[in-house]
Amino acid sequence: MKKFIAILFVLALSTLTALAQEKGVDKQSQTIRDTGNSRAPANNGTKTDVGTSGSGINFGKDRTPNAPPIPNPYRFSARRDVLIQAIEDLMRDRKLIPDTSASKPEEGIVISQPFTFTKGAVVSQGELSRYAQISDANARGWTRGRYTITVEVQPIDGVNTNVSVNARIEGRTDGASGPEWTTLKSTGGLEEEFLNALIEKITGNPFPGHPSSIQQ
Repeated sequence: MKKFIAILFVLALSTLTALAQEKGVDKQSQTIRDTGNSRAPANNGTKTDVGTSGSGINFGKDRTPNAPPIPNPYRFSARRDVLIQAIEDLMRDRKLIPDTSASKPEEGIVISQPFTFTKGAVVSQGELSRYAQISDANARGWTRGRYTITVEVQPIDGVNTNVSVNARIEGRTDGASGPEWTTLKSTGGLEEEFLNALIEKITGNPFPGHPSSIQQ
């Protein structure tokens, strides 16, 4: 009888100890769960990596916005002769050679010689697509790309002048009959690059929203 009572006492003591330990663990776990799940609208509790109260994903909030388009023609507050000189200097800065036989500086027209900006079948397709509209309809085995810049300066009054920039983009293919150059429609990107560089050359600053374009 005494042995049986002793066994019951040991079992009861073990049960009380286990319950006490379990109660402590549950209380701590429940506190953590209650804190983490306190989620009213726009409240993520201790979880701050998602939703409106945490850092989360900003879906492009801090990305650089698209640069605003530059008007073409662009109005400068400068005389035509000053602009003509700046245009010729800028062409040379960008490794373009003014075509003296085609240009008419006295009429405000400056034309560059064709400039080959890409060579090789591997890279020409991608490089041409930077400045020309390339689609499945006109996608070919392009091996080279070149462009010609035409700049026209038109005085408005004694202090204001309009400057227009047009680019002729050409792609070359090498077939059985020999090389062939094809004129492609410009995207306007090259004209904008040149205008931005000219604005910076004249004013000291690029067009708002555009990076510096003057090549060193």
